[in-house]
Amino acid sequence: MATETNIRYSDKDLEEFKVLIQEKIEKAEHDLELIKSAYMNDHNNGTDDTSPTFKAFEEGSATMSREANSALAIRQEKFIRDLKNALIRIENKTYGICRITQKLISKERLKLVPHATLSIEAKNMQK
Repeated sequence: MATETNIRYSDKDLEEFKVLIQEKIEKAEHDLELIKSAYMNDHNNGTDDTSPTFKAFEEGSATMSREANSALAIRQEKFIRDLKNALIRIENKTYGICRITQKLISKERLKLVPHATLSIEAKNMQK
């Protein structure tokens, strides 16, 4: 485990995190495409031949669904951007260093949240 005296993670550690992040980016981009295709296919729910009341209900539901999909897509795009920024920090060899305390973020935290820029200590200080 890294100690506070370490200035940065080793190149070997950084390479492991890079692989992990690249895999997460691939999955996140795939998920984003699914969200976008669901959004594009939301326009016709097959209610053309049903009663007007049910159709109005379905259209309201479709609007909510489109809004939910849009919010999901925005969150997913931010997640991908955060992961890509983490790759830049790996290239700069600043990855895994808390931007508040300047201490190393634990490997356990980075494996769970690879785009983290704050240690648990710093995160708790924000509460």
